[in-house]
Amino acid sequence: METYYDPLDLEKFADMGKNVPELWKKFSEWYGNVFAEGALTEREKALIALAVSHAVQCPYCIDAYTQECLEKGSNKDQMTEAVHVAAAIRGGASLVHGVQMRNVVEKLSM
Repeated sequence: METYYDPLDLEKFADMGKNVPELWKKFSEWYGNVFAEGALTEREKALIALAVSHAVQCPYCIDAYTQECLEKGSNKDQMTEAVHVAAAIRGGASLVHGVQMRNVVEKLSM
C-alpha cells in the first residue's frame, strides 16, 4: 500500500547532511551522546524515545525506536506501557489547555 510516509525513507535520513556536512556532524555527535549510557540506561532512553515518537506522531521514529527497544531488551508490554504514558501526557496537556479557554470565556462573559 502506498502512503505518504515511505518506510524506506528512514534509510535516507543521513542524506540531510549532504549539503551541510558540518551541521550533520554536530547533530550526529550530539544525538549519539544523548542516547549513550548515562544516568539512564540505553534501554530506558529507547523507551522514552518510543513514547516521544508517538507523542510527536513520527512514523519513522516509531519504526526506528520500536526496533531499538527490542534490540535493547524491552518487551511488548513495556513498550505498550510507554506509549500509554505518552498518550496520557498528551491528553492531559490538551485538557490543561482547556483552562486557557475557560479563562477567556470568563473574561468575555463578564
